[in-house]
Amino acid sequence: MKALIVIDYTLDFITGALPCGDPGIAIEDQVVTLTNSFINQDEYVVFAVDLHEQNDPYHPESKLYPPHNIRGTAGRNLYGKLHEVYETHKDKDNVQWMDKTRYSAFAGTNLELKLRERGITELHLVGVCTDICVLHTAVDAYNKGFTIVVHEQAVASFNQAGHDWALTHFKNSLNAIIQ
Repeated sequence: MKALIVIDYTLDFITGALPCGDPGIAIEDQVVTLTNSFINQDEYVVFAVDLHEQNDPYHPESKLYPPHNIRGTAGRNLYGKLHEVYETHKDKDNVQWMDKTRYSAFAGTNLELKLRERGITELHLVGVCTDICVLHTAVDAYNKGFTIVVHEQAVASFNQAGHDWALTHFKNSLNAIIQ
């Protein structure tokens, strides 16, 4: 069994407070196509979305990045056509929204439990940022024994060098399949 994890494809990360900009915009159609495909095949789809509290001095990212994906703000909405996909399918049993407060979608969440309950062994990763949240999610997935598939045309980052490094790391250090 397989699942798609859509990581942080939100307004703030594409065009908002902490934007990937053009690289993030460029992957929109592929992210939407893959998401629709998984939903229509009745595969499990998790929208793993960064969540921060306004003026939280204790969160480690507060020292690294400007405020982003703040609870209750439009910046947490899924970007572009993906927002419509989620709104259309959010009540289906195979679609889940999951708030996450760290880079990895596994850190402090029930993601592993949800995947194991469904007998899922293969994770397909899309979203942003390739070398931050996608990378940390992939490392945790590897350490938990999941097979990892990273969709190269459906991940992006702020920084091309970091993006390229992460793709190489997925393949050479995590035995991920790059599609």
